Amino acid sequence: MSEIDRKPFPRLALVAAALLMGGSIAAAAAGRLSQTNSAQVDPIQTMKPLAARDLTFFDMENGAVEVRDTTGEKVVYVVAPGTNGFIRGVMRGMARNRRAHELGQEEAFRLAEWPNGRLTLEDLATGKRIELGAFGAENRIAFAQLLFAAAGSRT
Repeated sequence: MSEIDRKPFPRLALVAAALLMGGSIAAAAAGRLSQTNSAQVDPIQTMKPLAARDLTFFDMENGAVEVRDTTGEKVVYVVAPGTNGFIRGVMRGMARNRRAHELGQEEAFRLAEWPNGRLTLEDLATGKRIELGAFGAENRIAFAQLLFAAAGSRT
């Protein structure tokens, strides 16, 4: 038997390791349970949008998507069949989310441009918000045109 086998492991090292692990677990639990988690604070919640428009989206039988402004129920934009896959994809995902919550398509979506340059689409029925700029400049423009579209615009 070697000398290492005869010597006991130092108690101080064991106590220090136990305290380090316990402190790490306690710090992680405190951070997780804390109500002041800065990652959850959305700066948009404290700002007013530069421009906002409440819109509804309706699939038409011919494959087009009608975008209506809820203030006057006027068709402000028509996404022609087979075009603008980004708008279609985002709205398909939002519709799927509404179906999961057993909601219909009647409630509007709020498209908003913010002072910090962000463009968001918020589902007023579920509260889900998408940052449209995260998908690239071209895709952001696809929705930005809906914010200022006059009645009857087409893609």
